Amino acid sequence: MKNVLLSGCHGKMGQVLQKLITAHPDLQVVAGLDHTLDKEADFPVYAAAADVVEKIDIVIDFSHYSAVPALINSCVAKNLPIVIATTGLTDDTKAMLPVASQIIPVFYSANMSLGINVLIKALQSVAPALENDFNIEIIEKHHNQKKDAPSGTALLLADSINDSLTKPKDYLFGRAGNDLENPLSQMGIHAIRGGSIPGEHTVIFAGSDEILEFTHTALSRDIFANGALKAAEFLLKQSAGLYNMQDLLA
Repeated sequence: MKNVLLSGCHGKMGQVLQKLITAHPDLQVVAGLDHTLDKEADFPVYAAAADVVEKIDIVIDFSHYSAVPALINSCVAKNLPIVIATTGLTDDTKAMLPVASQIIPVFYSANMSLGINVLIKALQSVAPALENDFNIEIIEKHHNQKKDAPSGTALLLADSINDSLTKPKDYLFGRAGNDLENPLSQMGIHAIRGGSIPGEHTVIFAGSDEILEFTHTALSRDIFANGALKAAEFLLKQSAGLYNMQDLLA
């Protein structure tokens, strides 16, 4: 049985992970991290990773982007592998990942859904054949409590498409105005927020008289938690390095 330190344990995703890990045959949560310490839990909860005294085998992080840099530093200091599933990381935080991965195994993905990552493979296969003749647009929908826009997943999809193109597109976040030209060189990325939508991403390839749409819909948060657990199982077998869902699916 491997011991998990769950970062963001009191958050919505942290609660889902607690439920799923309870039923997992090889993982158990022995400690948590959260800025809220007055909620009940079946394990000790700390404000900082440096305070954790339990033996930890791996860290799973679904917290707030502002908490991730300190957590990465603590994992490096304690030589702990870490799965980072928190979205909205700053460029400075992302720059820490390859540095930390020289010492510890680091798994990072802007979306832990297996379906989203299979979609990425499909988009990278399709996009090069259409890039010269089709506009590419991304629409993402999430619940009204989501703080970041566009979503990390929308940017992941956009970056993945661009990586496959001969000439990457320029991102346009939203669209407004009276004299727009909407050139093929742009990729529009649009965010919708409302209600309790767990997450929906649609990539549209729009050509002359024909349209292709690829849509992924998250029906519950369990898909992200399941992906994070698969990432943890994968990472426990790896040496130091930076890994993502494409490595897991390879």
